Amino acid sequence: MNASTARLIQCAKKAALYVLLLCWTIVCLYPFVWMLSATLRPEAEIGRLNPVPSKLTLESYRLVFTKIPIARAFANSLFVSLSATAGVLLFTSMTGYALSRLHFRGRDGIFALVLFTMTLPFQITLIPTYVLMVKLGWNDTYYALIVPYMINAFAIVVFAQYFKSVPQDLLDAARIDGCSDLSILFRVMWPLSVPALITVAILTFMNIWNEVLWPIIVIRKWELMTMPQLVALFAVGGKAEGLLGVRLAAAALLALPIVVAYAFFQRYFIASMATTGLKS
Repeated sequence: MNASTARLIQCAKKAALYVLLLCWTIVCLYPFVWMLSATLRPEAEIGRLNPVPSKLTLESYRLVFTKIPIARAFANSLFVSLSATAGVLLFTSMTGYALSRLHFRGRDGIFALVLFTMTLPFQITLIPTYVLMVKLGWNDTYYALIVPYMINAFAIVVFAQYFKSVPQDLLDAARIDGCSDLSILFRVMWPLSVPALITVAILTFMNIWNEVLWPIIVIRKWELMTMPQLVALFAVGGKAEGLLGVRLAAAALLALPIVVAYAFFQRYFIASMATTGLKS
């Protein structure tokens, strides 16, 4: 086989790979494109597989804003997700710092317990947490939506592993300068752990934003409902009146903030995930 033949075979393999990847991309994107297209076409055309509508209309979105208070639910979701994310960054970084850089009896046992809780699904603690919310009188309040999410085992492990990579000499120098443990955490550790902070913040925000089960259990007031909860009740509760376009429009509005956030933070998210993996 001469050099030109080998080059042709290599080009053919590369072209076949690109065609395969293009087909796979189309298969993955088609449902999302079809959903967006269905929200912009008349109800009678939604059953068609062709994603190109014959006429564009915003009637489905108008009906969503008319039938349910989705703007208030969006504000609730944003407030709850941002508050819980801030709490996770604060409390889990403090816990991760204690488990990685402080020396006290039972530290390894506590860290093992934290790791063990990662294996437990949220449904196991659902009833005890609900009973606790009832005892505290927090049902139908923002406390019930925010406080249970402020401690996260995965975030504790990420911070503990990341903080272990910081040189001890740096911490000793900070102590000589008179820094307390809290000062070391927020003035030394946090600036050195931006990738871990971004990773934990994005994952926490996405998980809390998409949570449906817990808000349905603890929230009954319409003015306190989060966006996923309201969209779920809207889709299956009869308010959509069987209109598929309206339900798809509500789902598209639900996914839009996450898509925008991911598009904006994509570069930071990929870099932080890769860096966090290397640090462990």
